[in-house]
Amino acid sequence: MRNYLYNLATDASDGIIAAFMKALLLALSWLYGLTVRVLILMRSSRPKKAGCPVISVGNITVGGTGKTSLVEFICRYLKDNGHKPAVITRGYKKPRLAGRLPQSAYETMGDEPYMLQRNLRDVLVIVDADRLRGARQAHDYYGVDTIVLDDGFQQWGIKKDLDIAAIDATNPFGNRNMLPRGILREPLSSLRRADILVLTKTNLNPDSQDIKDFLSRINPGALIVESAHQPLGCYFLGREKEMLATDFLKGKTLALFSGIADPDSFESLVLSLGGQVGLSFTFDDHHRYTKDDIEGIVAASRRKGISVVVTTEKDSVRLRSVCPAAGNIAILVLRIELKVTHNEKRLLDRLLGIYRS
Repeated sequence: MRNYLYNLATDASDGIIAAFMKALLLALSWLYGLTVRVLILMRSSRPKKAGCPVISVGNITVGGTGKTSLVEFICRYLKDNGHKPAVITRGYKKPRLAGRLPQSAYETMGDEPYMLQRNLRDVLVIVDADRLRGARQAHDYYGVDTIVLDDGFQQWGIKKDLDIAAIDATNPFGNRNMLPRGILREPLSSLRRADILVLTKTNLNPDSQDIKDFLSRINPGALIVESAHQPLGCYFLGREKEMLATDFLKGKTLALFSGIADPDSFESLVLSLGGQVGLSFTFDDHHRYTKDDIEGIVAASRRKGISVVVTTEKDSVRLRSVCPAAGNIAILVLRIELKVTHNEKRLLDRLLGIYRS
């Protein structure tokens, strides 16, 4: 059902029934849009302070825009420049298990927060549905000097020193309708709130001038930054410290699997490294893998004579407890990072500028 609704929202489904459903969804999107506008007006009228500078990183659409990689980029830069940032995130689809587990466990954090904590190591990551409470806890009890709100664009009630919106260059706004008829979480006019607009995945859509022109018209004062998702290398599952060069995949026939919002960009990155895709398995975003899932992928790969299976880092944190012995099948994890390709200096200056105000 979820995939069907997404296909309707992205106009991937056609036919009489689809047309009827789209009309119904459009009516619902008008109601949703009215509700969002009222909430924005109410909550943004008196924003509350977190106790230290706040950088918000979010998006205006559902789906993968690459904001997590952007959060990681920002935290690394702030830390390298003597600051002590903390990431505050809501988390998503955290597994519910009996017993008490430390927050550092994937089972209590969810996949993206756990991946951030693992990659950033000594940067505090707090998972709290009440983002303001989490931010104040980070400042008051852990002495951080900067809050980075992950998925914070819709946190209208928190005072922000820098509001950054990530926009997927391969599919910036869908059909420009709001949920559930489209993929917009807010009206496009909300982009006027953003101080910085970061175009992501421009390496997968080099011709993004029309998008930049549109953004300049809707928010002439915003800094427009371009970025790319750059593969760093790959590693065998569970051995992330042993990074292999990106050319390890070159010329190999591979099986891919992922449970992310934008599996097409993952496949495009693998192809850009010279890999050949023999099989591809896609699951829902944040899919909780079972042993049967992985055994099925391994068996299908073996039947096709494929000995290398590749997945994403986000998926890898959901595999540790369910991944069976794969025999002669290697399961590799592709590591990527965000690389700013245009206006990097101005972006970095704006990040440090919050401490001078």
